[in-house]
Amino acid sequence: MAENNPFPGENNTGHVWDGNLRELKNPPPRWWMLAFWASLAFWVGYGILYPMWPIGQQPTPGILGWSQIKEYQEDAAVLTAKRAKFEDKIAAMTPAEIIADPGLKQYTLAAAKVLFGDNCRACHGTGGAGNPGFPVLADDDWLYGGTPAKIQETITGGRGGQMTAHEKVLTAAEIDTLAKWVVQMHDTLGKGGSEEGWTLFKTKGCIACHGEKANGHLVDLPNGEFVTLGAANLTDGIWRYEPGGYESAKYTITYGVNQPGVPQTRIAVMPVFGPDATHGNQAKLGPQEIKKLVVYVHELGGGQ
Repeated sequence: MAENNPFPGENNTGHVWDGNLRELKNPPPRWWMLAFWASLAFWVGYGILYPMWPIGQQPTPGILGWSQIKEYQEDAAVLTAKRAKFEDKIAAMTPAEIIADPGLKQYTLAAAKVLFGDNCRACHGTGGAGNPGFPVLADDDWLYGGTPAKIQETITGGRGGQMTAHEKVLTAAEIDTLAKWVVQMHDTLGKGGSEEGWTLFKTKGCIACHGEKANGHLVDLPNGEFVTLGAANLTDGIWRYEPGGYESAKYTITYGVNQPGVPQTRIAVMPVFGPDATHGNQAKLGPQEIKKLVVYVHELGGGQ
């Protein structure tokens, strides 16, 4: 091809395409060569200063001793120092006192958001909206009470409610009557309910857990709190197990909740996040983290 070069004396390689496209042998511009050698020198210098050259399973450390984990630890130390004044206050205060301090409460809510996502959201949903079969935390309905002290008690020690399976205790007709009565109570917010249903409720032992008013309160205290065994409030229009209604009520009455030896029983267990004797008194969360979660849950919208 070179002997048929139509552009002699042009300092090209002799390779020509489409009649006039050819490859020249001109050297790169000086600025380009300078940039090339500078980048090569930078690469070598970087490899001397920072971790780079592979030796076995680890790179050379570099003469500056820099590492990503070291930088992370330094930044984390700065963040910890900034948080210290807030964390020290939280350590010395109760959840109720934290809630009463607007500035500290806002810090705690921000700090607890990740804690809630990591430990609570799987069951209680984003923002406490509740996933199927688990309580909603964003309303004012509480099985064990919604004060900071009660929420702290729940998170620390967990909960495991019990409801008797009545399959062998009540007749099918009695279960049917009670299930319909529960629906009536929910639909009328406790103002309705057949007399037959009320009679069964009082004579078959339901009152022992759900209270005389069927609201789950065994004793109402002067300060607005109440004594409860965690039994559902049958007068608030809220169903503990969705979708609710007659079939749901009938199922719960028949098979109960957390009943050993009853395969169909409903399972309702809140795990322990504080020290647990069954695991060598190891706590999943520390006291500081539990306090933050108490404030977060209380402020979701249903605190008392």
